[in-house]
Amino acid sequence: MDRISLVTGAGTGVGKAASLALAGDGGPVVLAGRRPEPLEEVASTIRAGGGTALAVPTDASDPAAVKALFATARETYGRLDLLFNNAGTNAPGIPLEELSFEQWSTVVNINLTGVFLCTREAFRIMKDQTPRGGRIINNGSISAHVPRPNSAPYTATKHAVTGLTRSTSLDGRKYDIACGQIDIGNALTDMAARMARGVPQADGSTRVEAVMDVENVGRTIAYMASLPAEANAQFVTVMATKMPFIGRG
Repeated sequence: MDRISLVTGAGTGVGKAASLALAGDGGPVVLAGRRPEPLEEVASTIRAGGGTALAVPTDASDPAAVKALFATARETYGRLDLLFNNAGTNAPGIPLEELSFEQWSTVVNINLTGVFLCTREAFRIMKDQTPRGGRIINNGSISAHVPRPNSAPYTATKHAVTGLTRSTSLDGRKYDIACGQIDIGNALTDMAARMARGVPQADGSTRVEAVMDVENVGRTIAYMASLPAEANAQFVTVMATKMPFIGRG
């Protein structure tokens, strides 16, 4: 039986890499994201390689839109086996005291509330389907462990995602739903391109940081998704080998 996957934030970056890797393993992929054009580009790439993809433009922070997304997935494919909660955003890198309520709320609504909304809909499908169960993978971040300067909204939401991952893993047991988290460091995407130009460090300096090909993330997601129901990669960190995470810079 084909694995039915759903990826949020699927049009670019990590979401695109994960979608391509999951499609390469076989099985349809439902692509969700706010912008239709990138989603259709990813869907076309998957179809050109012989795979199956369905693009569904969705704002992951909108409860009605999320409900419609999962209803479309179920109506189209009959079930859902894998959810990759990847949609995310960031606030400007400005001092905490200068952040607006709107900037804070936007990050919380997408990075945290969006993960909850998608997880809730996935539970509703996975617990009632036959065979029962499925797998949820949350995109944490190195920021789920340690912050960068001037990153309070992003860091707070990513720490919260870790708590949601743990609760989801626990609450999903009775429904045969596994939940794990991937924490990614310095994958080379449009969002991380600034690493090559230099980014602020905790000591006040600005330094260029090592990056890695985002395809490494796609392969890791595909590995986590490939595990049998009896096994779960609870927390996985994949990062540029030389990025300043371990140690003191």
